[in-house]
Amino acid sequence: MGWIIALIVGGVAGWLASKVMNRDASMGIFWNIVVGCVGSLIGNAVAGPLLGISGSVQEFSLTGLIIAFVGAVILLAIVNMVQRRNIR
Repeated sequence: MGWIIALIVGGVAGWLASKVMNRDASMGIFWNIVVGCVGSLIGNAVAGPLLGISGSVQEFSLTGLIIAFVGAVILLAIVNMVQRRNIR
């Protein structure tokens, strides 16, 4: 049951991050889920040592959603920087 919740929370976090980073038109539901789940890993890696908090997307919590969202925004910012460098 935890992986279903992880997919839902990851999808929501990825979708919110894609809206904030203006990437929603280029991403579908699959990539929103991937970005949200990977963003959760990145968010926990950053927030854990710096702030001493962690959140899991496997059990729904507001902390887990916020950490996944912040991590997804970081991931999309990195992807934007790499794509801009390849275009030029």
